[in-house]
Amino acid sequence: MNDLFARHRQVLPDWLALYYDEPLEITHGEGRHVWDAAGNRYLDFFGGILTTMTAHALPEVTKAVSEQAGRIIHSSTLYLNRPMVELAERIAQLSGIPDARVFFTTSGTEANDTALLLATTYRRTNTILAMRNSYHGRSFSAVCITGNKGWSPTSLSPLQTLYVHGGVRTRGPFAELNDRDFIAACVDDLRDLLGHTRPPAALIAEPIQGVGGFTSPPDGLYAAFRKVLQEQGILWIADEVQTGWGRTGEHFWGWQAHGQSGPPDILTFAKGIGNGSSIGGVVARSEIMNCLDSNSISTFGGTQITMAAGLANLSYLLEHDLQGNARRVGGLLIERLRAVAAQLPGVREVRGRGLMIGVELVKPGTDEADPKSASAVLEAAREGGLLIGKGGGHNTSALRIAPPLSLTVAEAEEGAAILEQALRSAY
Repeated sequence: MNDLFARHRQVLPDWLALYYDEPLEITHGEGRHVWDAAGNRYLDFFGGILTTMTAHALPEVTKAVSEQAGRIIHSSTLYLNRPMVELAERIAQLSGIPDARVFFTTSGTEANDTALLLATTYRRTNTILAMRNSYHGRSFSAVCITGNKGWSPTSLSPLQTLYVHGGVRTRGPFAELNDRDFIAACVDDLRDLLGHTRPPAALIAEPIQGVGGFTSPPDGLYAAFRKVLQEQGILWIADEVQTGWGRTGEHFWGWQAHGQSGPPDILTFAKGIGNGSSIGGVVARSEIMNCLDSNSISTFGGTQITMAAGLANLSYLLEHDLQGNARRVGGLLIERLRAVAAQLPGVREVRGRGLMIGVELVKPGTDEADPKSASAVLEAAREGGLLIGKGGGHNTSALRIAPPLSLTVAEAEEGAAILEQALRSAY
């Protein structure tokens, strides 16, 4: 393992982050568990950054991929592609967007790039509204609409980005307000911002901010924003890369918690739909999707083998009501963790919904972020046989918990017990 780490450092970028003091090589998985190169078994509560959505080595997906690989793996979008059409049909219907068109990419970053291209072309402006504490990918344009300094290595940008309040409920200038007044204050801030600039192309927002520590506004904020945006024809892009496919339990898409003013104009997705295969994509109304006046293709977006994986994975998700399981098991897990947090001065908040849970850590007796303890808890959880993530934005540190949606009650209890011990060791 030390040899592999040394080789990694020799040929890969210094900025390519690795978890743990002694980095982990995961060799295989099954269900909600993975094994490392030393044969240690772990309960996986992070799923390759919310990507293993249903289960590791899910037989239905494995079979679909194997059968498709035996026929043809790839042909590009220059040829008709039956699995791509079939998955696009299902996603268009599930999206809630009328007259929807779907374009497949290989990642969430590329999906958000495409959404920005569509919005700026359709609206003929390069001004974008984004949320503070947001994260939308690692490409040049996606980094430049990311409102999280830790994940934005440059201020250079092809876009003019203006940042809006509201993505973080319990910090910032409006934190002490009740939900109704919080939404009203954020709407007033948006109106004021729009009074100082030419009409932007779009607002892009994660319904629950992922890298930012699983923070979110009160339900209905983006519906209230949309009323204001529609007055000037500004589009709403819902970044569902982490919140889509039922992970929040209560809704299939995160935007549905803010759906009082209708669906978004553009929706981006990735991660969980492929269960580890490289699938991303964009859903948009046809008039927006078709606004480009030059040719385009995708060499690897929508390739037959990834589409086969996506179809099998989505079918399994729907047939086994994994959204309902996320709601039930996630609700139990959140309550269990809140009971633990009540006894620990270093846990500021347990938040989230479904199987998308954030545990914000602070230095005891203060409201200051405690990244050192977050790293210590990550290490202790690993020692106990549990893999979790971490994140956070401005002055915050949070643990990120996002198991596969097939998590059982017994596994939730096991993971909560390991995490409790890890938290107690840090505080």
